[in-house]
Amino acid sequence: MLNSLSIRDVVLIERLDLSFGPGLTTLTGETGAGKSILLDSLGLALGARADTGLIRAGAEQAVVAAAFSVAPSHPALDLLSEHGLASGPDIFLRRIVNRDGRSRALVNDQPVSLSFLRTLSALLIEVQGQHEQVGLADPANHMALLDAFGVPAETRMATAAAHKAWREVAAKLKEAEQKIEDAAREEDFLRHAADELSRLNPLPDEEDSLVAERQRLQSGERRAEAIAAALAELTPKDRRAASPAAHLRAAARALARLATPGEEAHPAAAAMAAIERAEEALAEADDLLQRLAAEAEDDPRALESTEERLFALRAAARKHSVPVSELPSFLAALRARLAALESGAADIAALTREAAARRTAYVEAAAALSGLREQAGAALMQALARELPPLKLDRARFFVERAALPEPNWGPRGADGVKFLIATNPGEAPGALDRIASGGELSRLMLGLKVVLSGGAAVETLIFDEVDSGIGGATAAAVGERLARVAEAVQVLVVTHSPQVAARGRAQLRVAKRIIGERAVTAVETLNDTERREEIARMLAGETITDAARDAAASLLAV
Repeated sequence: MLNSLSIRDVVLIERLDLSFGPGLTTLTGETGAGKSILLDSLGLALGARADTGLIRAGAEQAVVAAAFSVAPSHPALDLLSEHGLASGPDIFLRRIVNRDGRSRALVNDQPVSLSFLRTLSALLIEVQGQHEQVGLADPANHMALLDAFGVPAETRMATAAAHKAWREVAAKLKEAEQKIEDAAREEDFLRHAADELSRLNPLPDEEDSLVAERQRLQSGERRAEAIAAALAELTPKDRRAASPAAHLRAAARALARLATPGEEAHPAAAAMAAIERAEEALAEADDLLQRLAAEAEDDPRALESTEERLFALRAAARKHSVPVSELPSFLAALRARLAALESGAADIAALTREAAARRTAYVEAAAALSGLREQAGAALMQALARELPPLKLDRARFFVERAALPEPNWGPRGADGVKFLIATNPGEAPGALDRIASGGELSRLMLGLKVVLSGGAAVETLIFDEVDSGIGGATAAAVGERLARVAEAVQVLVVTHSPQVAARGRAQLRVAKRIIGERAVTAVETLNDTERREEIARMLAGETITDAARDAAASLLAV
């Protein structure tokens, strides 16, 4: 529901704040008073094209804000939530138009695109006017309106569920067929790659263990080389050359010749003892080195075979563009794709049977839905046929056209296309609503449709702009009575010149043009009971209001 409209610096309006209640609100006033300015201002807030000509003279920008409140289940809240703009049941639209032609749109004080603003507005409010009809005139809405009028929700939900089940299986079938096709096209490669990797047999985490083993073997090789070099120094390469031990023994023999008979102490005893210790130490070193050499001795092929394995794994990983660690899972995937070639035919056969069964279930559900739509269409045509004569459309014929759609266009809403058509004169072929009827006829047709479809739309606010144009008397009274009926279900605002329509309103706003200083200003005031009688009397009698006009106005208000 539209709760309020705030207008700043739009044409003749400098500052205006309006509040609206539920039910039917009528806007009246003399021609040229500015009623169209109110609708233009609201249009800006709803996403209409910005026109700098709407900015009041002397102002730099025009600002219009509209506040709505909706039920917790309203689809507008879902849309806001999807875009991170939800803020409870209240929705605030604001439009700012600058003198340089730039404009800004805001929803709940967050900037949005104009296209988003229009999409949101279409869920909140519907305008039916002489030159602008949206909602009912749009064929995209006709199926939903027909369904809401006379098709049980259970049938629609069953059709949507059947379509979803069918499409899910069809998608699985298509995916399976694509996989088989891809695998068959690459079968030779798959078999060669799988055989090659199977022979290689990569193991999980094998690269890390091989790298560690390679480092260990390389370190052991360096240790063995150092020990061998040390032993070589202790054992001359030239067999004719004396070893360090031989040199020590020769030195000991030479010193032994220094001994003199009868001497108690050998003169070189200390040196000979040192040589003896050196010889023992040399022998110990040789023994230790021999043992170390024995311990460090690995399989001379171990390092080579480790590196060959590591390099083979890395070459395979480069060939298939995967990390070495993923080679086992890559091999498993190859085997799975090959297995799919063998089992895929059976899987596809099963999915094909299931898809056919789901399609049959959908076709049956859609056929049941089509039958109910035929019945609902006939009922809607009958219901509207009763509404048209009082609206001075007694020669008009309204049609609901339901046509079967080709299979590519089947969807969760069934296999039908639905259009509302009208022929306004005998002998005419029916056509689209907004192409056949004149502005006044279309507005009244929309009103008739709203009467019979009042519970069929999510939009909670309707605006009728001069729906009573060109009619009077009993027809105007019929228009007013139907507007009041529609207003029992949704909020209705109507711009009218008809006293019969104005009298039907729960509330009445009078739009007037006033001269303040040397400038014309549009003002809007909410009328009390006495002021309403005077305004309706003026609408009946013109400039000179008679007592008879006042009595007639009171009579209209008493209906």
